[in-house]
Amino acid sequence: MGRATVLGSGAWGTAFAKMLAEAGSDVTIWARRETVAAEIRERHMNEGALPSIKLPKEINATSDLAAALDGSSLIAIAVPSQTLRGNLAEWAGHFAPGSTLISLMKGIELGTTKRMSQVIVETAKVDADRVVVVSGPNLAPEIAAEQPAATVVAGTDADRCRAVQQAIALPYIRPYTSEDVIGCEMGGAVKNVIALAYGMTIAMGLGDNTRASLITRGLAETARLGVALGADPLTFAGLAGLGDLVATCSSPLSRNRTFGEQLGMGKTLEEAQTAARQTAEGVKSCLAIRDLARTAGVEMPITEQVERVCHEGGDPRVAVRMLMGREIKPE
Repeated sequence: MGRATVLGSGAWGTAFAKMLAEAGSDVTIWARRETVAAEIRERHMNEGALPSIKLPKEINATSDLAAALDGSSLIAIAVPSQTLRGNLAEWAGHFAPGSTLISLMKGIELGTTKRMSQVIVETAKVDADRVVVVSGPNLAPEIAAEQPAATVVAGTDADRCRAVQQAIALPYIRPYTSEDVIGCEMGGAVKNVIALAYGMTIAMGLGDNTRASLITRGLAETARLGVALGADPLTFAGLAGLGDLVATCSSPLSRNRTFGEQLGMGKTLEEAQTAARQTAEGVKSCLAIRDLARTAGVEMPITEQVERVCHEGGDPRVAVRMLMGREIKPE
């Protein structure tokens, strides 16, 4: 399959490296901390990211960026979305000419409201057709445990998409290709915000009707924004839309859902961060998505209420009343 590098040693980056190795690629994980790289090399484990998951012995790991990227034709990037631009400033000079850059991130950049593929193109100074996006229901612990799943590989270069598709096709992973980069990225970003709201409903003890309504209306506002930006509306009925939304809302493995539960208990953003030990992607992305929606003239009431709870100290119960009290209209 050739040489591949995964930049980032978190749960999804490590799971993706495992997929690449098992499908036949020569894989190196770049970890910022040498202790993590050594654990992967010597023990074939990354306990901090994927407890109890044994990694293929063929996976190498290093904290030396140049060594990690040397000769790689596939470069997967798996870092928090708001750190991408800063990291790329350091990394881009090491990318091999013509290499395929795979975005594993699901967020919208604060300040610029750019999608992750746009940040890669702009900062790494590469053509857009070199960037491929992987999206869909990608709960890393389940994939690492080899539970059957499907995913989407989206890009404007069909040959690159097919190459990435082949590089991760396994008995437990069924990858589909797509040309709709915008739709896949918007589905992946907005679902994190809706999952925060879903977590709040769990903490408040609300029932299945509430949760089903939230998923359905959350999908509607995701699609409205995506279509306004040029996405194919059918994308939102597929894996990168409904599939990712359902998985992220319904699974206790979802960081965004569990963070939302903390907020729904009445905790402040800072208290929720302490309890969860990390910030979920949707907490920061909701600001950028709100700004993007306002610029596009798209109404996103759930996103607006999540932003108020996260960043303006709003009460989740008041947010529910605000949503339910909106003007009645056709679906």
